Amino acid sequence: MGYLCCYTCTKRDVKTLGLVLLLPAFLLGNPRSAPTIDQSLALTFPSNPDISPDGSKVIYQIARPNWQENAFDADLWVVSLSDPLKPRKLDAGPGWNGEARWSPDAKRIAFLSDRGGCRQIFVISPDGSDVRKLTSVDSGINEFHWSPDSQSIAFTADTDPDFHRARAERYGDFEVVKEDRTPGALWKVVVPQTPDTPRSKPQPLVKDTKYSVGGFAFSPDGTRIAFQADGIFSLDMNTKAITRLTSGSGPYRNPVWSPDSASIAFETAGGDPNFYYSTWYIARVSATGGDAEPLSKGFDENPDLRAWTPSGIFFDALRRTSSHLYHLDPATHAIGCVTGPPDAIDQQFSVARAGDRIAFVRSGPTDPPEIYAAAPGATAVQLTHGDAFDRFEFAHREVIHWKSADGAEIEGVLSKPADFDPHKKYPLLVIIHGGPVAVDQPSIRSDRYYPAEQFVAKGALVLRPNYRGSAGYGAKMRALPVRNLGTGDAADVTSGVDYLIGQGFVDPDRVGAMGWSEGGYISAFLGTATTRFAAVSVGAGISDWQTYYSSTDITPFTRQYMKSTPWSDPEQYRKASPVTYINKANTPVLIQHGDQDRRVPIANAYELRQALEDRGVNVRMIVYKGLGHIIDRPKQQRAVMEQNLEWFDRWVINAGKNPAPPVNISQTTISRSAGDSQEP
Repeated sequence: MGYLCCYTCTKRDVKTLGLVLLLPAFLLGNPRSAPTIDQSLALTFPSNPDISPDGSKVIYQIARPNWQENAFDADLWVVSLSDPLKPRKLDAGPGWNGEARWSPDAKRIAFLSDRGGCRQIFVISPDGSDVRKLTSVDSGINEFHWSPDSQSIAFTADTDPDFHRARAERYGDFEVVKEDRTPGALWKVVVPQTPDTPRSKPQPLVKDTKYSVGGFAFSPDGTRIAFQADGIFSLDMNTKAITRLTSGSGPYRNPVWSPDSASIAFETAGGDPNFYYSTWYIARVSATGGDAEPLSKGFDENPDLRAWTPSGIFFDALRRTSSHLYHLDPATHAIGCVTGPPDAIDQQFSVARAGDRIAFVRSGPTDPPEIYAAAPGATAVQLTHGDAFDRFEFAHREVIHWKSADGAEIEGVLSKPADFDPHKKYPLLVIIHGGPVAVDQPSIRSDRYYPAEQFVAKGALVLRPNYRGSAGYGAKMRALPVRNLGTGDAADVTSGVDYLIGQGFVDPDRVGAMGWSEGGYISAFLGTATTRFAAVSVGAGISDWQTYYSSTDITPFTRQYMKSTPWSDPEQYRKASPVTYINKANTPVLIQHGDQDRRVPIANAYELRQALEDRGVNVRMIVYKGLGHIIDRPKQQRAVMEQNLEWFDRWVINAGKNPAPPVNISQTTISRSAGDSQEP
């Protein structure tokens, strides 16, 4: 199959040409500038496209901040492939409306909405009429799918067993650790076929607490549902009998049926105990059970299974800093890339029922995210056009390469101002992604935790390193952090800093580092174990691996990377922990953390803060009340970014010149009513 490529002249080009034919923008008194923090939070980009079964239309969502409610609302839009760049907004109602999915007969659209509380299922006609609420589940909806006959919708939701309620009434609310986990249950609700049909009550399909139902899918013939739990299971829709189809330890996820309902494809780690960093692959099993057949074992990256159509299996995956859709022939196991060019950043794919049309989000170094559609291997049609690129001056992004201390090749995304001068000395700010199995790509996006566009507008360079363990670089790269956390990560970052200093345009005395989650841990390590940085910011980061191991909600993650426990190899945990090096720390540290964080419990933040204070190091700590590991509300995102902008403006960008006055945020607490954010 061939590559996809954009039209050579888009609406953006036409608008730009019009300006050239009239007057340059600066003569019109409207020069472009970098988006402010509030403008970045308000940038609206389309996402989560779903192509109609016949491939003629695409529905998608656009999120926007609601400052009054301190939340992100989202609207639904529909665009036709026969009339691109003319989308139509659906009047789906207030609040957040998203994850929209066409019914198989294309007569209805189901979506989730959070109006009135947690997310529930609604349906709407494609013309925007007849909005109906289908569910009122206390815990909210996790995932949903239409039945093949378009008559009902199956969904998963967390259940609250009756005995928990009875216990709370008698003894008050408490939790038995690792015994009170709420299993996921599978339900079905009938969709009213006329405006006068009353709403029906959801019926349980799988409610047995021994199954915690995750991803699931209807068979094309509608007789069964495949679902993931501690294996891949099949539910008979008539008898409600459940059959386990797979053997072995997995893990397993994302079941997808073959078009003839005879077999099921799924993603699996194949029993590898190191599933947090090992390579997953696509396998299939007969609908009656048996041995699983690997289909993509030779593909050296984790696949995201999208669809199984008459033309074959489609999945998407990262390729270094690019991302693509791939076609897998289930008979020959041959794999081919169906999007391009090679450096394209194409994501969030939706495949039409026949496999002859796809919709996706495309972005790039000079292109904000937009919705595109195409036949696999044909020219892609741009379906949406925002005005972010026309209104703002974004930093110039490019992918750079360097070698780490042990010779590992590392890539990163470097952002420069439009008027970059290689003969000048710039301050450098390093933004480190979480994960570690994540990746930074050279695409325009909204800033959420770290105001990269404002950093560049103030005269700094920004480096986003894809350090060892990052996704997109294959199994060998993902395994490099094993028993090398901290030291190896730090070397990847500092070698990138050294590389840029060696180019002659970075001021070695004005370098800072920041990151959230795993990026926060690496920043903490850099701030205590090295003296290379003028300041660091630690967002929801690990400071002591023993503290983390004992209190996180993903303890196996630590055992897989450390290959030990704190009790079997305390030295390994000690040398990887930032607090171990506290007695030589002198780097100013900003700490930001949600007080309800279960992934990286806030004890890590308090431990680092107290240790730095005892050492006499300049440290400030902000606690976001009522928030967890993800900061997902616009006002708190504003707070996180403004605090980082002030911190690095003071210690790095303006260090030695006219330092900004100290900001009074020491030990500040910011409540849920004041703001939220998502992990970078």
